[in-house]
Amino acid sequence: MEINNASKSDYLDLIEIWDKSVRATHDFLPEENIKTLKPLILEHYFEAVDLRVAKSDNGNIIGFIGVAEGNVEMLFISPDFRNNGVGSLLLKNAIEHQSANKVDVNEQNPEAIGFYKHLGFKVLDRSPLDGQGNPFPLLHMALKCI
Repeated sequence: MEINNASKSDYLDLIEIWDKSVRATHDFLPEENIKTLKPLILEHYFEAVDLRVAKSDNGNIIGFIGVAEGNVEMLFISPDFRNNGVGSLLLKNAIEHQSANKVDVNEQNPEAIGFYKHLGFKVLDRSPLDGQGNPFPLLHMALKCI
């Protein structure tokens, strides 16, 4: 597996991974919200982050991470490759090469919270609304060394 910078030509693959991953891990998110977010991510959010992809040995993208100002803004893994170390590899690479040290995690996603805690993050604060103002509480987490 290798990690590379993403290019615009990767965006359609990335949005498909995002869609499949969200449907597998964000069961609290209504379909309406997924449909609203998808074009925003594709047209705006990918451009707003330092975006890296994980590729399998055959060159297929299997996950991605986006970091802005030290904050992990997105980390999504193809459901076929979840729990195989892809997320850990992407996050560790982002910590080392992109100065990632913070993340906001949906409170209704205990698996993600456990993942970040396992990799050294702790909860610092909580917001009752997500970044779009929806009632999906966020936990603000940071590496323990901060």
